[in-house]
Amino acid sequence: MPKTDNLHNYDIPQIMRAIVLPEPNQAINLADVEVPVPICADNELLVKVEYVGLNPVDGHFAKTGFCKWQYPHILGLDAVGVVVKANKGVFPNVGQRVMWHANIGEQGALSEYTKVPNFAVSVVPDELNPAIAATLPCAGMAALISLDKIDITEGDTVLIEGGSGAVGQFAIQYAKQRGADVFVTASKRNHKLVKQLGADAVFDYNDKKLCEKIRRELGPQGFDAVIDTIGGNTTLRNIELMRFCGRIACLNPLPNFDQDLMYHRAPNISVVSIGGAWLANSLCAQQRLSFMGNLLLEGAVNGDIKHPDITPVDFSAESVSQALNKQLAGGFTGKQIVKLLNK
Repeated sequence: MPKTDNLHNYDIPQIMRAIVLPEPNQAINLADVEVPVPICADNELLVKVEYVGLNPVDGHFAKTGFCKWQYPHILGLDAVGVVVKANKGVFPNVGQRVMWHANIGEQGALSEYTKVPNFAVSVVPDELNPAIAATLPCAGMAALISLDKIDITEGDTVLIEGGSGAVGQFAIQYAKQRGADVFVTASKRNHKLVKQLGADAVFDYNDKKLCEKIRRELGPQGFDAVIDTIGGNTTLRNIELMRFCGRIACLNPLPNFDQDLMYHRAPNISVVSIGGAWLANSLCAQQRLSFMGNLLLEGAVNGDIKHPDITPVDFSAESVSQALNKQLAGGFTGKQIVKLLNK
């Protein structure tokens, strides 16, 4: 039977299409399946999914698996869709379009319908293209959390490692809004892009004289702060480029730290984890995702923030598999957005 409120009438099927990971595999082989439409708890919304934004983390865990997943697992963390069922008194209301970053420990959003707690979503303004909204959550939230963790204020010098990636693009723009002097690493072909976003100085991360050129441009004092989207040995290099007691936000696994480096730099090291908001079962952190979503949507509507270029992806296992492998291959600067062909 149709589910009805005063304004909307939605036919909700019992079975839906979904793209699943049958089991972790290096080739990211996915499958097109039909599964039951999820049943919602009291504070959950049933959402008809319109767009899903793909992220490197989707591809990484498709290869390695994730400790909280049961298989087959539906991938997809960033999504936009329309609420088709909500209990009385639960906001947002049926018919409203919402955006969110999903719980990494549960089934993802690459399905015709999904459920999400009402307190973790942001309402998408009517004037914003929903495909653009799907580019915002993971990368935009990671950039905002990173800037908060390293406490960027006016006059700070900040290095953004991997500035042409989606996180880096948002981080450049928000760092400039906070009055920072922004230094960026990127491949030569992306220097124009990051300069257009506001970078004050750009360096080729493949340059063997990278550190020497950065010090020549920066001076002897070192960076006040770093956003490190790469990890590994790059993190060690970036700490070496920081001032004493500088701040670094790390978005990837940490390396084994040399104790002499720690002693003579004494860095303040922060780890950025959006998924941790769900895994730690922190309601406050989950609500913060909604607040950050509102900020990102406002910036996109006002034109204060430019979104990464969109590459459309078909809603099929083969297309999503190819897209995730492309993402992990490196050198990709935009956002791949899956459009679900809901009727």
